[in-house]
Amino acid sequence: MEAVALRNLSKVYGKEATRAVNDVSFTVNKGELFGLIGPDGAGKTSIFRMLTTVLLPDGGSATVDGLDIVKDYKQIRSRVGYMPGKFSLYPDLTIEENLNFFATVFNTTVEENYALIKDIYVQIEPFKTRRAGKLSGGMKQKLALCCALIHKPSVLFLDEPTTGVDPVSRKEFWDMLKRLKEQAITIVVSTPYMDEATLCDRIALIQNGNILSIDTPANVVASYPEKLFALKAGNMYALLQAMEHYEHTLNSYAFGEYMHASFRTDVSEVDVKNYLQQQGLQGVEMKTTVPTIEDCFIKLLKD
Repeated sequence: MEAVALRNLSKVYGKEATRAVNDVSFTVNKGELFGLIGPDGAGKTSIFRMLTTVLLPDGGSATVDGLDIVKDYKQIRSRVGYMPGKFSLYPDLTIEENLNFFATVFNTTVEENYALIKDIYVQIEPFKTRRAGKLSGGMKQKLALCCALIHKPSVLFLDEPTTGVDPVSRKEFWDMLKRLKEQAITIVVSTPYMDEATLCDRIALIQNGNILSIDTPANVVASYPEKLFALKAGNMYALLQAMEHYEHTLNSYAFGEYMHASFRTDVSEVDVKNYLQQQGLQGVEMKTTVPTIEDCFIKLLKD
């Protein structure tokens, strides 16, 4: 059963008609944790704003809970929870006041749906009289999630919820999402962090308003077609330059403390090291490595 369905959805901005979202189509199943993965400017926020009826599409159509995002916008707004990328609660209100305000907006009470937010709220309840604008990034995140959930939505949209948050808070947040999923809430989350993609049931990789791939994280990684190598040397800049000009190199790029490379032909480790020694590189390390979501994303961009 589909909770969200996009059919050739498009959004155009400005006089130059920049296509921020270009004929995007995908579905999200009920109860699924679906990730929209891509860098800043990829079109993620525009998609979320259309699905939550904040923006009108310029082409195509979409439904949320079987309701049309244009015709049925009032019903959709009462059924979805939306946590935008930028903190948008009232900074001069306290934690408690913000939560009560959003409960009132949706004609409910904190007590009525407290069971849904209990595990999250208990972490910030000791600070309930503190103004929202004075909270840390992790606490703001938890409060925003509580406010998005207070009316017990059937679909929850989270737009880059962990951007700018410390690693511990990021992990806590994804643990919270796992628990929410167990309560049959459909969750659609966007993130620029490729490592978070593996925490989703399915993902859509997006760049420049175009969907590059849609599948489970495991299947996306399994589809990587070439053998991938990790290389390291004393002079990493020289290594990158040398590999870029190696006649057998298909793809090469920096990847953390290593660089990753794949080849057009079945070259041996000895062949590559001999070439690099001829280029004056010393202490070269080379090993096969398992592709990540980020490797797959880079591969799709280059294809």
